[in-house]
This record gives sequence, structure tokens and C-alpha cells, in this order.
Amino acid sequence: MIDDAPKIRVADDFRRPRPDQLAALHGVPTGFVVDALAGSGGLDYRIKPVVTGQHAFCGPAVTCRAGPADNLAVFAALVHLQPGDVIAAAADGHTGCAITGDLLLGMARNCGAAAFVTDGCVRDVPGIRDVGLPCFAAGVTPNSPAREGPGTVGLPIVLAGVAIATGDILIGDQDGVVVVPFDRIDETIARLDKVRAAEAELDAKVKAGLRLPPFLKG
Repeated sequence: MIDDAPKIRVADDFRRPRPDQLAALHGVPTGFVVDALAGSGGLDYRIKPVVTGQHAFCGPAVTCRAGPADNLAVFAALVHLQPGDVIAAAADGHTGCAITGDLLLGMARNCGAAAFVTDGCVRDVPGIRDVGLPCFAAGVTPNSPAREGPGTVGLPIVLAGVAIATGDILIGDQDGVVVVPFDRIDETIARLDKVRAAEAELDAKVKAGLRLPPFLKG
């Protein structure tokens, strides 16, 4: 027999990256960040901005696992938000109902959230547009969730095929969302100069008429 689980399990510690680390990654295109991570780190391609034009963000993840058809853990995550945090809400990929709507996202914004990311669906798109909080999801549906739990806040999750821990940096733009693991933040930042230089060099050559990449030339 399985004992009844607590409604919400909460992590003992909520680590966060340093302000200088966040500043170094703010505004960096997700493609550049992936290249600095050696080609990985992006969430599943279906996780995209719900509202066109509301997509750019960079902030530390506060994780929650709500599971399918439930959003009690998302509400519980509000208690632990600090300004600039990004809620990463795992719905186990369930798309039969929304995990949040405009009112919950409005509360998240009022608590200081910088963005909301889920592998589930959301609803109330006109209201989400008015809230103005970047919201990335697998889709949109009017169906509503329960609020019963169980769930977790601050513990490791898997969201859209990528492991995320509280304190990892999430970066979003029109291409999607990238996860920079907490232990690889400085390494990623250090590699960005090389990535930027390589991109700028090849971009200049393409604009000057380059027809074939160097690796194709004998």
C-alpha cells in the first residue's frame, strides 16, 4: 500500500545565479547559448511564445511539477518567487487542459515573475496578452485543470525533454527556450565570445557574397 503523499513537497533550498551571471546572458540569442552549450539545451520545438512579441526573457528557474490536469503546484510556486524568476511548470506533457490562464499569470507577474514556461497548455490568450508576462507553452486550450495536487515546488523536473533544476537559467526568444544548468553558467558565458566572433565573421562573409561554407572547399 502507498501512503498518502503530501499535497505539495517543497525544496529546502532555492539557489539562484548571481546578478552578474544573469546580466551576461540577458539578451543573448538562444541559438548562441545553445552553441556555447555545445549544441544542446533547448526545450522541445513545440514550446513557443503564446503571444507574438512577448517572448524575450532571461531569469532563474523556479520549478514546479503539477502533473497532468492539475495546477496546485503552480499556485504554490508563487510563494517562493523573487523578482526576475521564471516559473518552469511541468505538466508531464499533458495537453488535454490548460495548466494556467491569465489570472494566475497575473498573480505571477505581481509576485515579480519574469516569464512562465510549461510543457502543457494555457488558456485566455487575450488576457495573457494584457498581463504582458512572456508565456511559453505547448499549445492553447480552453479546458480547465483541477487544483488538487500532489505536486512539487523547487525540486528537479523534466520539462519538454530537458532536466531543469531551480537556479538554472532559462532564456527565451522567438526560437524557443534554452536551459543553462546552474553548474555550467560560467562555462557558457566564457564560451559566448567565441560564438559571437564566429557568427559575426561568417555573417560578414555571407553578406559579401560567400556561396559555400569553408568546410566544403577542398
